Amino acid sequence: MEKTVSFEELDKLAVDLADFSKENDVIALIGDLGTGKTTFIKTLAKELGIEENIKSPTFNYVLEHHGGRLPLYHFDVYRLTDPEEVYEVGYEDYLNNGGLVVIEWADIIESELPKEYIEIKLYYHDDDSRKISVEFIGNSERERELFEYVGFSN
Repeated sequence: MEKTVSFEELDKLAVDLADFSKENDVIALIGDLGTGKTTFIKTLAKELGIEENIKSPTFNYVLEHHGGRLPLYHFDVYRLTDPEEVYEVGYEDYLNNGGLVVIEWADIIESELPKEYIEIKLYYHDDDSRKISVEFIGNSERERELFEYVGFSN
């Protein structure tokens, strides 16, 4: 489902998604530079109860954040040249490690994403809003639950 949202509504989506997410969920964030992927993750982390300063792990590929309701494993795969390179940074170890995996630039590793994941696409719209698309890939029941939880309709 695609819709246009204000930055406040985008923050609310991040808050709702943090509350909705459970162990071993994967959130795939897709969007051009500056569309708000890292800001989205900062809000999500804060809602999880993580007090650390959240930065994009561009030079580390993955940063671990503990101390919240769920551990947050924050990937940024922008610099990968081949999707399978994600395994060199321990990707597989994080997928079923009891935390929430969030991947910036997830379209780069689309072939390596798990069977089920939440996909959020962010698009430029104007200075005060973004177009977003939200789907739960691979599980229509959880997608219905997600849409109900965050107040979207499909």
